[in-house]
Amino acid sequence: MKAILVAASLCLIAAEAHAISRYDPTRMSCGEVQARVDRDGAALLRYRSPRNPNITLYDRYVRDDRFCEMGEVRSRAFVPSGDLNSCPVYKCKRPEYEQRWRRIWPD
Repeated sequence: MKAILVAASLCLIAAEAHAISRYDPTRMSCGEVQARVDRDGAALLRYRSPRNPNITLYDRYVRDDRFCEMGEVRSRAFVPSGDLNSCPVYKCKRPEYEQRWRRIWPD
């Protein structure tokens, strides 16, 4: 019985918490926003909409492709920061493929 309790407690200690950090980019400089996303790998950035301050916008921003789901790629995005209106960051996005229609001519 003791062995089971020890094994269970070791599993809980070894399990890593995958909580994602949340930040308000408008309270930080652009460099700080980029540094936090780079340090954490992925972070939620929440800010008020520039068009309608009653709406809160948020999304998940990432350091590189390793933090994206399979089939997604890293894409440039911009968020407002304390010192810039458009701070460049990256988020995951599914690529949009062009559909090319070919006309088949009869023989």
